Amino acid sequence: MQQEKESAEEINELWSLYGENRSMEIRNRLVEHYLPLVNIIAGRLAMSLPSHVDRDDLIISGYFGLMDAVDRYDIKRGNKFETYAGIRISGAMKDELRSRDWISVSLRQKIRRYESAVVELEGRLGRSATDEELAERLEMSIEQVHHLERQINAATVIPLGEYMKSEAAIAVDTDPHRSAEYIETRETLAKALDELTEKEKLVVSLYYYDELTMKEISLIMHLSEARICQLHTKAMFKLRGFLANIDGI
Repeated sequence: MQQEKESAEEINELWSLYGENRSMEIRNRLVEHYLPLVNIIAGRLAMSLPSHVDRDDLIISGYFGLMDAVDRYDIKRGNKFETYAGIRISGAMKDELRSRDWISVSLRQKIRRYESAVVELEGRLGRSATDEELAERLEMSIEQVHHLERQINAATVIPLGEYMKSEAAIAVDTDPHRSAEYIETRETLAKALDELTEKEKLVVSLYYYDELTMKEISLIMHLSEARICQLHTKAMFKLRGFLANIDGI
């Protein structure tokens, strides 16, 4: 039978005790208290993945990420545990996805071809490429380009989310080199975001900062869900170009 959920005061007391004696029993109580975080993050991540990816596998890897977060967290630094743990949990799930390499070889080739086309066209035109221009460059119909963008959107699980939410993880580290990395990442990301169109900026903001789904964003922006996916995909490729020189991508 599951025990009654601890109050905020009880959780603070557990953290203090765990900092003193590193008791396995206390750690397990803390992990159980924060376990809903794993389900929330797994559910959000699963929405962007193909149906054949097992959500239970994400939950298992996220559970280990949560245990690692509890072991590493220092309550004395005053940072919110949920934010810190969310990064660890998400990272563990994404490591699991990387290890399985679920993106097919053919899709990887299509992603590289699409990315090259976007970079070439926008470098030459000095603006965002239209669907028609992309279709002509890729020798596809507009419908085929839209289908490819939906595939790419599902495959673009990792790049930006980690940067959007990595600030807290880097900020809690007292290592001056890590602090310098935090400043560099933040400044580079800010410059990259400035290069997006207004619609792309809004999609990125609503998806990564406000954590809305593509469907919810489509209702807010009065655009189709497919169009929101296209805007997200194009934004990802632009941002990846700016962030490519930072270690860890």
